[in-house]
Amino acid sequence: MKNGCRFWVHAPGAKCGARRASASFASLLRIENFQLKSRRAGFTLVEMIVAIAIMSIVAAAVAVFIRRPVESYVASVGRAELSDVADTALRRIIRDLQLALPNSVRVSNPGGAGTAFYLEFLITSGGGRYRAAPTGGGAGNILDFSVADASFDVLSPMPTFAGGESIVIYNLGTGFSGADAYAAANNNRALYGSNNGTAITLSAAKLFPLASPGNRFQVVQYAVTYACDPVVREIRRYWNYTIAAAQPTPPGSGSNAQLARNVNGCTITYNQNAVQGRNGVVTLNLQLSGAGGEAVSLFQESHVSNVP
Repeated sequence: MKNGCRFWVHAPGAKCGARRASASFASLLRIENFQLKSRRAGFTLVEMIVAIAIMSIVAAAVAVFIRRPVESYVASVGRAELSDVADTALRRIIRDLQLALPNSVRVSNPGGAGTAFYLEFLITSGGGRYRAAPTGGGAGNILDFSVADASFDVLSPMPTFAGGESIVIYNLGTGFSGADAYAAANNNRALYGSNNGTAITLSAAKLFPLASPGNRFQVVQYAVTYACDPVVREIRRYWNYTIAAAQPTPPGSGSNAQLARNVNGCTITYNQNAVQGRNGVVTLNLQLSGAGGEAVSLFQESHVSNVP
């Protein structure tokens, strides 16, 4: 305290009252500056509404520009999935067709356009050559075509058997008496029994109607049917059912499993004599569609050997 004033607030040459006034004015300025800064740090309701409006306009503009690319991406993913399903189904059918017994493929479309197509064939697990004549010394177990015979020597590596197979000789297909494995009577198919590594024994003696020019036999596992039905929108595989003279549409026994779904169209054709009667051609055309409107169409051809 000096002359009634605190020494730390006065300026040299100023009186105590003037010093007090100067200090009060400075305090007011500091308060005013603080309040001004506080007001500048916030925003008003109008400013907030304007900001929201601008953000909405920007968001709408961005949505318009990115909508089409996003839709295009989703559609392409859907088409890729459909293509993968169709391709997998076609590959499975073709893989089985490569094992079809010569002249056993048959196709039907009993309901007409827009309904199910049925592709049937007898699938083989192997084959070989049978002994048609005895050795020079008169030995050997031949396959006799003059009487019912129950066993014969195999002049090739022995096929692998799982049980339940049939031995088929010289299959020429439907319409050829004595050379149709589907026929109920006078057929060229006998049930396999056993083997000793060099000879096959049938489950019962069989008089095969016709000999093979090449002394060949095939081992048939079972019948297979692929049903492509756009009405129920699926492809279904049937197998191991009873072999019948008339093509079953669909088979009523055996096993079955769904191969593909979302099928909205299919066409199957078969040309038995595509290559001078030695090879047939199966054509398959599948159309699949998804829930989002995506659609794909795949076409495939498969050659099948018809040399019995």
